[in-house]
Formats: sequence, structure tokens, C-alpha cells
Amino acid sequence: MSELRIALAQVNPTVGDLTGNSRKVIAYLRRARNASADLVVFPELVIPGYPPEDLLLKPSFIAANRAAIEETAVATQGLTAVIGFVDADQDVYNAAAVLHDGQLAGVYRKQYLPTYGVFDEDRTFRAGEANPIFILRDTAIGVSICEDMWYPEGPPQAQARGGAHLLVNVSASPYHAGKGASRKRMLATRAADNVAIVAFCNMVGGQDELVFDGGSVIFDGRGQLVARGLQFEEDLVIADVDVGSLFRQRLHDPRWRKEPAAAVTRVVLHPEGEVSRSRRPELPGSHMATPLPHLEEIYSALVLGTRDYVRKNGFHRAIIGLSGGVDSSLVACIAADALGPENVTGVAMPSRYSADFSETDAARLADNLGLHFLVIPIERPFQAYLDTLAEPFAGQEQDVTEENLQARTRGNLLMALSNKFGWMVLTTGNKSEMSVGYATLYGDMAGGFAAIKDVPKTLVYELARWRNAQESGPVIPERVLTRPPSAELRPNQKDSDSLPPYEVLDPILQAYVEEDRSLDEIVAQGFDESLVREVMRMVDRNEYKRRQAPPGIKITPRAFGKDRRLPITNRFRVATRA
Repeated sequence: MSELRIALAQVNPTVGDLTGNSRKVIAYLRRARNASADLVVFPELVIPGYPPEDLLLKPSFIAANRAAIEETAVATQGLTAVIGFVDADQDVYNAAAVLHDGQLAGVYRKQYLPTYGVFDEDRTFRAGEANPIFILRDTAIGVSICEDMWYPEGPPQAQARGGAHLLVNVSASPYHAGKGASRKRMLATRAADNVAIVAFCNMVGGQDELVFDGGSVIFDGRGQLVARGLQFEEDLVIADVDVGSLFRQRLHDPRWRKEPAAAVTRVVLHPEGEVSRSRRPELPGSHMATPLPHLEEIYSALVLGTRDYVRKNGFHRAIIGLSGGVDSSLVACIAADALGPENVTGVAMPSRYSADFSETDAARLADNLGLHFLVIPIERPFQAYLDTLAEPFAGQEQDVTEENLQARTRGNLLMALSNKFGWMVLTTGNKSEMSVGYATLYGDMAGGFAAIKDVPKTLVYELARWRNAQESGPVIPERVLTRPPSAELRPNQKDSDSLPPYEVLDPILQAYVEEDRSLDEIVAQGFDESLVREVMRMVDRNEYKRRQAPPGIKITPRAFGKDRRLPITNRFRVATRA
């Protein structure tokens, strides 16, 4: 057995853009050929994009995807490539095509179809059953798809027991904070347990609520990292792997002899025009990207998710209501970094209750970032609402109704600017607020995309300070980070008038929303029982609001939306003792 040069093409496809995705794949095939790669691996469902959801119910989409993979095959002359696509034969399969020297040599169909969290693959795909092994010269290659690799006794183990030296996994593994480290541990374990090289190619890019973080990796048969791709960027990860050493390693591993050989089918590939070893240029060094620190990783996910959502949906500019608070300031930074400051407009909409320094801080932020800045006071339309409603409201005390009128006035103005100029409205609500319903329907919740919808308030402050600490210098005024948070919808209002301090609220939300802990369990963590009851009540009763919120980027394991789905009409209450 010999050395093999592997290229992992972690690319950013767009769901439904079959032509554009195929062109991107072909461009990376060309780059891999120029680097003298033997094998090129692309992400899961890279041709149709992931997840295609109910596009899979359209026969015309499935046929067009099949035609695209056949056209792409022509570009693999002199190469072997593994490319994700949708296969169909009486039913529909999440599949990987093995293309070799211009021809479709074989297909692997995903066996473990996830149906949890953000996944719903059982709804549209049939599970595959076969475990083919592809013989490239003297290297046996097993191919699997994403979830298949997460199970210790899944298809990769069967392929290794059937003689595979290289386990290729094509993936669209959605990001949440910290997932990269657990994924790395799992892949290293699969490599060491199966005494096989593992090559994992992950998608990169944003798709609605999801962000795919790339970070493709190659491990040797001892579970040692050989190569690692960039996070949140397209990359071509190239490495030479010593397949020959696996035979010697397996001879010294007694576990290998205890396992029965698995039943697999073999497909022999006959390469033509392959690059001679004597003429292949040496790689300049190991492809080893450095993992991003925690806050930079999350911020990068927010930037990529915002950029791709805006641009893939045909928008070029964004508009944000700038209140002078930390949430809108962070969203403005994300938007400027994602789209370029020249493509972002910030709008201050002061009311009779706005502090003078709120508009000042919003203007300073916009100037520091280089945003287009507008000031549109809402006093006249707000007063017009009050005058219009004076008769039906006669004898009633002012309450949250009048507060919400201000938020809805601002929402109307932002949507009017969006309609007139084609700018996407980015909302600024955070996860803490969305959890407890501290937001106004058709007001500050009105917009096209909620960039920090899954970011707890305490993390908002951490990210804002991280952004200020970058080489470009501070952009968010310090007062924004130190003043008590306020919606400024009534005199001297503070968030703490309606909510517990965020440093108390967020751990309770973590326990209830993310971990599904009971009242007793949360109280046992040291929180006041009446406070926990009230927080749980607010979370439960505001499901209807969250269902009407725009999509936002998932950065936690349990994001609202596809991850956490509770019925709106629901009388079960966990804020009671059994």
C-alpha cells in the first residue's frame, strides 16, 4: 500500500442553486487537480444544498439534481471524487456519488437519518443499506455521510472491518458553540478504534437559521490530527496520508483479530492519467488551521450567518434601528463586518422618553463603523396614534399598550424604508428577551432576520467587549456597555423593572430552556422559588410570540425554532411541584 493525496473541498453551496453549486464543485475539482490530488471530497448534499427540505417532494428538483451530478462527473477526469447529491430509485436517498475519471463509479446511501433537533431527514429520505468499498489503486475506501460516523457501530466500522483503510465522511454538520471540539474527539476515536484514516469534509456557510462551520479534518490510524481546515470559510484542505502504515499498525492491534469481517461489496476503480509519484510536487507543509477562541468562533458564526442569509436571499443592504443600547450596537457591528459598512444603514428613532445620550451614542457607533446614519423622531406619529385612540381609550390609564405603540411605530418606519429601498431589516432582540417575551410583536420583532436571536444577554455583552478589543479599536461607546439596559418606552424605565438582572435570568433560562430542568432542580441550584416560577411562566406563555419572530442564527444546542418546538396551545405547566 502507498501514499494517497487527499483534498477536502469545504465549500459554501446555496440550497436549490444546482447550477451554481455544480460550478463551484467543478472549480474546486480544478484546484485539486492542479495540486495533484488523488481523491477529492465534497460535503453532504453539496449539489442540491443542505437541507433541501420539501424541495425533495418535487420530482423536477430531484431530476435536475441528478442531471447536475452527471454533468459534474465529466470534470473528474484523472481524479476520484466523492460528492453529495440526492439519489432516487423508487424512493429518495441522501447519497454520495463516487465519481472516477469522468464516470459515475458508484453510490453510497446514508443509513442513519437524524430526526431530532434541527434535523428531519426521516420525513423525506429512505435509509440506505449497503456498505460498498471503493478500491483506488491499492487503497480501500469506505464512504459514509455525516450521522453515519457518530455511531460507534455504524457503517464506517463495518467498512473498516471489511478492509477499508480510509474512511471518508461527507458532512453538513450544523454549528453550535463548542460542537467543533466534541466532533473532533468523536472523529479521532473512530480513527483509532477502527485503525483507519478518517477524512471528514464539512460544509461551510449559512442556510436560514443554520450555520455550517467547516473545520474539515483528517486523522491518521492512531487518531492523531493530520490536517484541519479553516472555520467559517471555504477551504481546500490537502494532505498526504500514509496508507501503507495501517497494515503494520493493524498487525500490532489485537482488537482487530477479535472482530469478524463485515460483509461489504467492492468496487474496483481503474484510474487513467493519474499523476506519477515522481512528478508530484511536495506539499509546502501541513494544512493545520488554528481553532478560533470561544468568542471569536461565535462572532464569526453570526457574521457568516448574517452575510449568507442577506445575500443568498437577494438583498445587498441592511437596515437596523439603533437605540443606543448594546443589542442594536452588536447587531450593527455584525452587519458591518458581514456586508461592509457601506451596505448598512442605522436609524435612530428617538421618542419623548429617549435619553439625549442614546441618540448621541447611536451616532458615535455609526460614525465609528462607517455606517449611513439617519435620525427619524417618532414623536409626531406616536402622538397621532394617541390622538386617534383617545376616544376608545378614554378613562383608561396608560400602560404597556402605549409603550408598544412606540415600538410598533419604529417597526413601521423601518419596514417602510425596507420597502422603499430594498434593504433587509435586521432585528436586534436577544435570546433572553425572546425567552420571556420582553419584545413587541410587529414592533421591535418586525424584520427579515434576527441576528442575535439565539444569543443570551450576558453573552451579548461579552461579544460586544470582544469586538471592541479588536485591532481596529473600540467602536461601541463605553457608556453603551456600562449603562443599565432600558427599552426607553416610559420615564426612567430599566429592564430590571420587569425582569430579574440578566446575570440571574440567564442561568435560569439555561436550566429551563436549554436543559429542560424542573422547578425543583432549578431551585436546588440556589435560585428563589417564586422567581423561578415567574420566569418559567413567562417562557411558557410567550411561545406564540416566538413563532412569529423572524429566523435567526443558531449558536446554542437548543435554539428556538427547529430545536425547541412546543405547542402554542398548551396547558401543561412545569412550574408546579409533582
